[in-house]
Amino acid sequence: MTTYRAIVLTAMLAGWSAASAPAHAKTAAPAPSATPAKYWTTPHTVTTHGVVTVGGRVIHYMAKAGTLILRDKADKPTGEMFYVAYFKDNAKRSHRPIAFLYNGGPGGSSAPLHIGGFGPVRVQTLSHRHTPAAPYQLVSNPYSLLDVSDLVFVDAMGTGFSRIIDKADGGVGTPKMFYGVDADGKTFAQFITDFLSQYDRWNSPKYLIGESYGTTRSAVVAGILANSDNIDLNGVVLLSTILNFDTSIDQANLNPGVNLPYALALPSYAAVAWYHKRLRQPPARLRPWLDQVQTWAMGPYLAALERGAALPRSEARTVAAQMSQYTGLSEHYLLKAGLRVTGPQFEHELLAEEGKTTGRLDARFSGPTLDPLAEYAEYDPLISGIGSAYVSAANQYLRDTLHFGAGHRYVFLSGSIWNEWKWLHTPPGAGSPAPVTPNVLPDLAAAMTLDPDLKVLVNAGYFDLATPYYAAVYQMRQLPMQRSLQKNIEFRFYHTGHMIYVRPQGLAHLHANIAQFIRQTE
Repeated sequence: MTTYRAIVLTAMLAGWSAASAPAHAKTAAPAPSATPAKYWTTPHTVTTHGVVTVGGRVIHYMAKAGTLILRDKADKPTGEMFYVAYFKDNAKRSHRPIAFLYNGGPGGSSAPLHIGGFGPVRVQTLSHRHTPAAPYQLVSNPYSLLDVSDLVFVDAMGTGFSRIIDKADGGVGTPKMFYGVDADGKTFAQFITDFLSQYDRWNSPKYLIGESYGTTRSAVVAGILANSDNIDLNGVVLLSTILNFDTSIDQANLNPGVNLPYALALPSYAAVAWYHKRLRQPPARLRPWLDQVQTWAMGPYLAALERGAALPRSEARTVAAQMSQYTGLSEHYLLKAGLRVTGPQFEHELLAEEGKTTGRLDARFSGPTLDPLAEYAEYDPLISGIGSAYVSAANQYLRDTLHFGAGHRYVFLSGSIWNEWKWLHTPPGAGSPAPVTPNVLPDLAAAMTLDPDLKVLVNAGYFDLATPYYAAVYQMRQLPMQRSLQKNIEFRFYHTGHMIYVRPQGLAHLHANIAQFIRQTE
């Protein structure tokens, strides 16, 4: 794991506790003996009921928190996947849409999307600065997607209550069966097919909704379902997209000669500088100004970077002057950086004069700089700002409202999974894993080619420095498929960061866009 990633994961893993939950329909909690000492001794499901109002409509629902046992070809147990499924009451299940939702990491549970975005309850946090310590509050979520689809929040293996069933527990599971781009994709594809059988949902319109690395997962899973399982999806919803890791700006300096990430991140730098009022000549609105920035970034700026040491100093100063106008960074700093600024460097430098660091996942957030003399941001103010609230609320809701997990640790995010993750990926049709950073564009392209009706909705926040919005646009335009299939891709942009739903206005717009997408494709 890189130092920056280690710092981010450490920040997310620190200081989590429990919080209060909202009222839920009255359902008796199971007796302590109903929860096995080890969930894997038997599949375990708890059913509760609740009510949520979305768009003025009262929706009664059934919630099932449970585990699904995965097995190998010899019918030996390999692992148990934890999920929380919400089913609308009195709905014709065979025709009602069903969506599978998950976050990323890799090593992240589905809790952020669950209690931050689309579940029937959500945790209240401040939308752009640090949320005070507990007690936290969970409230009814008027933007739950239960108005248009049943929802299944799935925790990746090793996160949440999902566990590997190894030899000590009577199974044959091992980390390499789950911790990798391909292994993880196969796991989720198996979970989805088993879930469809268990709940008789084979004829339902089907959707994948993934965030961050969850978008990588969605591309792989969509390819597997289309290629191996003959399952057509109605739609794939991507939130904060990364499909080709060569476009990542996090540590682009470790991949010299590849200049594209700097150009793709520059519009996000400009948006963040605009938000924090660091521009000498700020536009009144982001659009259409960002279109101008994008054109310059992919034109004169990228061309200058491609010239490398052959770029004359006079031209470098001209580029630095324009770059300074767009990013708020000083010309001196930009020239010293060789016109190449990584995400962590930008997060540290933009507000350095104020002694502040911006967020990575959402650069609207800022906090005191740990080390003013450091080169990189040493923590993410977004994570420190809402992390405790999310983890605390998720733990309390699962245990007190859904009555699942008493006496067991819920793994919100696992740094150890990141350390064990196998990044090599074999795209559809390839004979062996690609010896480079993963690129799952071929997977999504294969799914869209095999099912030319498959629609994709790409959602991105302007202030996201983890997965810059313009990088998502670029990647989708590079899908190796017939040009005519590009019409099946929609883009939606928000004045938010990576977790679009942190800002209530962002969540409202996100819900409206996804709901419309599902209604048009079911």
